[in-house]
Amino acid sequence: MKVTVRFAPSPTGHLHVGNIRAALFNYLFARREGGRFLLRLDDTDQDRSTEEYARGIETDLAWLGLHHDLFAKQSDRIAEYEAAAEKLKAAGRLYPCYETAGELDRKRKRQLAQKKPPVYDRAALDLTDEEKRAFEAEGRRPHWRFKLANEDTSFDDIIHGPTRIDPNSLSDPVLIREDGRFLYTLPSVVDDIDFDISHVIRGSDHVTNTGVQVQITRALGATPPIYAHYSLLLSVEGRPLSKREDADFSLRALRDAGYEPMALNALLARLGTSDAIEPKLTLEELATGFDITHLGRADIRFDPADLDKANAAFLHMLPYEAVQRRLADVNCDLGGAFWETVKPNLARFRDVELWARVINGPVEPAIEDAAFAAEAASLLPPEPWGPDTWSVWTNAVKARTGAKGKALFMPLRLALTGLEHGPELKNLLPLIGRKRAEARLSGSSL
Repeated sequence: MKVTVRFAPSPTGHLHVGNIRAALFNYLFARREGGRFLLRLDDTDQDRSTEEYARGIETDLAWLGLHHDLFAKQSDRIAEYEAAAEKLKAAGRLYPCYETAGELDRKRKRQLAQKKPPVYDRAALDLTDEEKRAFEAEGRRPHWRFKLANEDTSFDDIIHGPTRIDPNSLSDPVLIREDGRFLYTLPSVVDDIDFDISHVIRGSDHVTNTGVQVQITRALGATPPIYAHYSLLLSVEGRPLSKREDADFSLRALRDAGYEPMALNALLARLGTSDAIEPKLTLEELATGFDITHLGRADIRFDPADLDKANAAFLHMLPYEAVQRRLADVNCDLGGAFWETVKPNLARFRDVELWARVINGPVEPAIEDAAFAAEAASLLPPEPWGPDTWSVWTNAVKARTGAKGKALFMPLRLALTGLEHGPELKNLLPLIGRKRAEARLSGSSL
């Protein structure tokens, strides 16, 4: 079997981490299996779909490195959906219904009041041709429902194992609106058939919908794909993520906040599994270790603190060669020694600009004791400086002043960098150099 998977977002908003998890899982699965990855835009909702959101989806995927092998837009495939609908009508599986939204709502309320499940009663199947003509004479236009068969609707889920959906517990789904536009379900099935989708990997909120799609697929004479339903990603508070309510978790917001795409990829690939969350330099490395059967069934919460940790861990493992161009782009390429010195203190890559300023200046030194600082300046050894310069110098200052521990090291750090924290001074001091060190110890902002 040639593996082909798909990511099928609706261009009705910006992607958030919950959406992109579907893209990542499908991409990693395809790469591990030597298969193909389809990006399909489910843009049949023309009222809410926009070209701006469509471009944003492609931008987000490109930022993450999730490049597709195939591309499709549902708005380009209406003829294929119409042909499938006619086939279902001819087979008696797609039937017209004339109830208004208000009438359907009243039916549901009556059923609930009677402690019955709110399942459509199939009243439309009993309509005569004369009654249908009468409704249309009133100006009503039918919506079309798929008639679910009372048959075994089961599938073997990669994550959940054997799964059965009882069709008698479901309403016949509406596939076509009154205005003739298609809802999500039929186009999705037709596309999965036409593009030879071998595996559908998506969230567990689609399990019931899968039972419906299995029946539609069979009614169209095709074999359903293999399904895998992974657990949902929730907010820290435990509610489902929303495009509109969770703007801070959108890919655009995370990108603007300075997170590394591979840090996000590594975190999302391991959340909800028993596997350790380890930074990876490439998607190929991540795909090699990705096993969809390791995904758990329980919903999990997305904590930004976990992303902060993953982001820092990723930056800390990057070699100088991997960031040299990025350093140059922000005028911070001060060489390999600089990168190795400052990267353990980076939470976001843009933090590198702070440490470049600490080295090149200007820095506003914080002098707590001018006499102590002057004494330390007088003991600065001659250049060239190396890794041992810091210990040689501080031992001399300690011997002269009697200061030790924090009382020795913190005043020197404050004077040299203006900050209470930062990279190890034994590595930072040679980068600052004697001229700047002497000036800062005298209170000058060089």
